[in-house]
Amino acid sequence: MDLTLKIWRQKDATAKGNMETYPIKNVSEHSSFLEMLDMLNEQLINDGKEPVAFDHDCREGICGMCSLYINGEAHGPDRKVTTCQLHMRMFKDGETIHIEPFRASAFPVIKDLVVDRSSFDRIQRSGGFISVNTSGNTQDANATPIHKPMADKAMDAATCIGCGACVATCKNSSAMLFVAAKVAQYSYLPQGQVERKERALNMVDQMDKEGFGNCTNTGACEVECPKGISLEFIARMNKEYLEASVSSK
Repeated sequence: MDLTLKIWRQKDATAKGNMETYPIKNVSEHSSFLEMLDMLNEQLINDGKEPVAFDHDCREGICGMCSLYINGEAHGPDRKVTTCQLHMRMFKDGETIHIEPFRASAFPVIKDLVVDRSSFDRIQRSGGFISVNTSGNTQDANATPIHKPMADKAMDAATCIGCGACVATCKNSSAMLFVAAKVAQYSYLPQGQVERKERALNMVDQMDKEGFGNCTNTGACEVECPKGISLEFIARMNKEYLEASVSSK
């Protein structure tokens, strides 16, 4: 395929960015989207130009690094895939593709398509963990039986990879789906009961401090989430937060 790429270029966090146009030829429909960007960067380097900076790591849809806004959609036009799992067969020969970084005040641009998502790390540190006895008296995990429906719910929430597609998709740049998945994950498990109340309060409060907006109730986050995290976890988080707020007074 021969394509036209319109890519956001920004030298650093303080620079004023702009869209730049790059033609690229002979792209295989079997290539992944990131492989196509690798081809572009090789072309730019050979031409003595600055390559496009973009995040990537595992390229297996696990790490959540490859967060790009493609033709107005987080991770592009396919469903339940990350950008690294998106293949060029989703596009047509001669098409123009717009590529931008995730847009949110809590995700400031570092360079080109790379954004700073350390706000997610700070939310995690505020409560996304469980107490573990490491004094030598640890128990085998199988010693704590968990009902399968509860284990399944916890696993469904734990599939969140923290990519930020929910934030980029929401018109309010809300991180509710991400935080809800982390809060809900532990609320279903007996190991998560020790910090249960503090977790809900601290993670929601930290989310607000980071500048994320309120939930819009439109459901766009679930649609664009590469792991299909359900909106029902937001309801679960609201329940956890309300109960913790009432009991702490």
